[in-house]
Amino acid sequence: MIERDVFEIAPWEIAERSLHLDLLGATESVFALSNGHIGLRGNLDEGEPHREPGSYLNGFFEALPLPYAEPGYGYPEEGQSLLNVSNGKLVRLLVDDEPFDVRYGTLHRHERVLDLRAGLLRRDVEWTSPAGQTVRVRSTRIVSFVHRAIVAVCYEVEAVGAPARIVVQSGIVANEPTIVHGEDDPRAAQALRGALASEYHTHHDCEVALGHRARLSGLRMAAALDHVVEGPEGTVSGAESEPDLARVTVSTELEPGQTLRVVKLLAYGWSAERSMPALRDQVDAALSAARRTGWQGLLDGQRAYLDTVWARADVEIDGDPELQQAMRFAIFQVVQAAARAENRAIPAKGLTGRGYDGHTFWDMDTYTLPVLTYTTPDAARDALRWRHSTLPLARARAAQLHLRGASFPWRTIRGEECSGYWPAGTAAFHVNADIADAVRRYVSATGDTAFERDEGVELLVETARLWASLGHHDAEGGFRIDGVTGPDEYTALCDNNTFTNLMAARNLRTAADAAERHPDRATELGVDADEIARWRDAATAIVVPFDTELGVTAQCDGFTRFRRWSFEDTPPDAYPLLLHFPYYILYSSQVVKQADLVLALFLCGEDMTLEQKRRDFEHYEAITVRDSTLSASIQGVVAAEVGHLELAYEYFRETALVDLRDIAGNCADGLHLAALSGAWLVAIAGFGGMRDHGDVIAFAPRLVAPITRLAFHLVLRGRCVRVEIDHGHARYQLISGDPIELEHHGARFTLAHEATRVMPCPLREQVATVAPPRGREPLHRGAGADAHRRRVTQR
Repeated sequence: MIERDVFEIAPWEIAERSLHLDLLGATESVFALSNGHIGLRGNLDEGEPHREPGSYLNGFFEALPLPYAEPGYGYPEEGQSLLNVSNGKLVRLLVDDEPFDVRYGTLHRHERVLDLRAGLLRRDVEWTSPAGQTVRVRSTRIVSFVHRAIVAVCYEVEAVGAPARIVVQSGIVANEPTIVHGEDDPRAAQALRGALASEYHTHHDCEVALGHRARLSGLRMAAALDHVVEGPEGTVSGAESEPDLARVTVSTELEPGQTLRVVKLLAYGWSAERSMPALRDQVDAALSAARRTGWQGLLDGQRAYLDTVWARADVEIDGDPELQQAMRFAIFQVVQAAARAENRAIPAKGLTGRGYDGHTFWDMDTYTLPVLTYTTPDAARDALRWRHSTLPLARARAAQLHLRGASFPWRTIRGEECSGYWPAGTAAFHVNADIADAVRRYVSATGDTAFERDEGVELLVETARLWASLGHHDAEGGFRIDGVTGPDEYTALCDNNTFTNLMAARNLRTAADAAERHPDRATELGVDADEIARWRDAATAIVVPFDTELGVTAQCDGFTRFRRWSFEDTPPDAYPLLLHFPYYILYSSQVVKQADLVLALFLCGEDMTLEQKRRDFEHYEAITVRDSTLSASIQGVVAAEVGHLELAYEYFRETALVDLRDIAGNCADGLHLAALSGAWLVAIAGFGGMRDHGDVIAFAPRLVAPITRLAFHLVLRGRCVRVEIDHGHARYQLISGDPIELEHHGARFTLAHEATRVMPCPLREQVATVAPPRGREPLHRGAGADAHRRRVTQR
C-alpha cells in the first residue's frame, strides 16, 4: 500500500517529490500517459530501473493459446494479449562516459509531476555521477490528444559546476524483455517473447523508424522518430538502425550553465489490413504534421483540449483535499483511456499496464461509459460503435452456444471471447444487457437519433433476441433465465440472477421501444410485431426471486438459503477467498465477491421502495467481502441513497484512492479504470443522487461531513447543467442550451438558460448503523485498512 505522504496533496497535480524505487511499478502506472490510442507507462526516461516497460497501441495484440485440463464444448480456444510495442520514449544519457542511472552516483533531487490540467508529465533531476560530474536533467512528456498518433518529449541537460561531455541517445527498441502474465503456461510465455517480427528499419539525419508484425495475430505496426536539437556550437548528431533498434545520438560539450535541448517527436500507427509501406507513410505524415505544429504548439493544443474537457467534467469537492485530488485524477484517467480510442475498446486498465492482458470487460459499459456519456459523449458513442463493429463475432458466438441474436464476450480485445474462466466466458450473459443499457443511456442523454437508428437499434435487437432464446416461461407464466453467472463471481451458474433478469427485462423493453420508433430499420433486421410482443411479454413476466420470510430480494433462486459464511473464522490473510477456498464452497455459500444485487438496486431500482432498498442493502452489506475493486463504488452509491452516508463516504474514498494509495496491492499491473470511474458514480449518483431511469434526469442530493460542498457538470442533449450542493440546498444552473426539465427529490422544475434554481435538501433521516463483514471494513475504517494491503488480486 502506498503511504499517504508519497504523493503531495494538491488540487490539480500528482507530485512525487522523491524517487521511491520500491514503488516503481505502482508509479509507472500512476504516471502513465495515454490518449486512448497510444499509452505509455510512466517509466523513467532512461528506461532503467523499471518494473515493467510499457508502450501500447489500443487493440494491438498477440494471439495466445487457452489451455484446459478438460476442455468442453463452447470453451474459447484462443486468447489475446496486449503487446508491449516498440518503445520510442527512451532517452539515454551519458555524462563523461558515465551512464545516467538513478541507482548509482548521488541523486540530489528527483521530482515527477503529473499535471492534470496541462496533460503532461514533468521530471526534474539533479544527479552527480560516480566520477563526480553533476548535471541537471529536465524532461516533459506528452501523449497528444490533438495529434492522435503523436508522442512528444522535451529533454534538457544542463551542466552544473564544471564542464561536461554529454551524449544523448534517443531511440526506439522492439521486443524489450517484459513480465509475461501466465508464466506457468510455456506456450503463452513463448508467444509473448520476441512477439514482434521486423519488416523494415531505416534512418536518415535525425529521423529513424521501425516496422514490425505480430507473429501470430499478424497485426502490423510502425514507429518513427524525428528530433529538434538545440545545443552549443559543435553539437553533432547521427542516426543508425537495425531490425529491433533505431536511434539518434547527439553529442556535445557543455560549460557550466549551458543546456542541451532535444525535442523528440514519436509517431505510431498500426493496422490489421494495411501494408507496411502504407503504415510507413502514415507515421511519416504524422511526424510532418507534428513538426509543423512544433513543441510549444503541441503543449498549447494539449492544454486547450483539456480546458474544454474540464469545463464539463470537473467535480469540485470541499472539505477533503485528498479526495478532491483523487477525484480529478480519476476523471483524468478516464479521459486518457477513451478520448481518442475512436471505435476501439476501452480496456479495464486503460493503456497503463498489461493487467488482465489488456482486455475489455462489461465494466466498460456499466462503469466507464456513464462517465463519458455525461461529460464527453463523443467518446461514449465511439466505444458503442466498437461494440457494434463486433456484432458479427457476437452473432457467431451465440450460434455456437445454440442461441439466437448476439452473445457478447465477457473479456476480449478484438471481439472474440477470451476468458478461460468458463462460468463467465460461457454464462455471464449479463454483458448483453450492460451494452444495451449503455445504448439506452447514451441515446437518452444525447438525443443522438442517428446513432440509435444506424447502430443502436441493431445492438438492442440482437441483445434482446438472445434473452428471448435464453429464457423461457415456466408453468406459472414467469419468464426465467437459468444457469447464468451475474456480476458476483462467487455465485456462478445460478438460476434467475436478479441483476441479470432485471437488466434483461429493461433490454427487452428498450429494444421493443426502439424498434417501434424506427420501423423501417426494424424491418431491415427482420423484426415484426409478434417478436416485439414476445419481448414485452417476457419483460413483464420476468422472475425476481424474493424471500418473504426475510423480507429481502434474493440475489438468485435459493440464495438466502445457502450456507452462511463464517466471517469470524476467516483470517485476514484468507482474502481474497477465491485464492484460499474451492469454488464449490463459494458457489454454495452466502458470501458475495462484489456488488450484484446491490448493483441492481442502483441501476434498476426505479420500481422499488426506499424501505425495500434499505433492507436489501443492509442484508447484502453484511455478506459482501469486496474481493473486487468494482464493488466499493456501487456500495457507496446505494449506501448514500438509503441513508448510510458515513459508510458511503468511506466507500467513496476507497474507490477514488484505489490507485493513488494502491489499496488493491496490484497497481503495478495498471490502473483500475472501472473503480476510478466509480468515484464519479459515487459523487454524481451517490451524493448527487442522479438517476436516469425516467423521462427526465432526477436528483436527490445529500452530503455528509467532512464534505461541505460538491459541484459538478452534466452534458444533457447539447446542454450543460451545473449542480452545486451544500448541506442545506442544491443549486441548479443551465450554463448553455435550451431550457430543460429536471427533478429534485421528486419535484419537477424547468431550468432556463443562465437561470439558477435553488432547492432545499430534506433533513437527513436517521437509520441504524450497518457493518460490513468483520475485517472487510472500507479504507480508513479501522482494521480493514490493513487488510486492504493484500486483499484484491482479482477484479
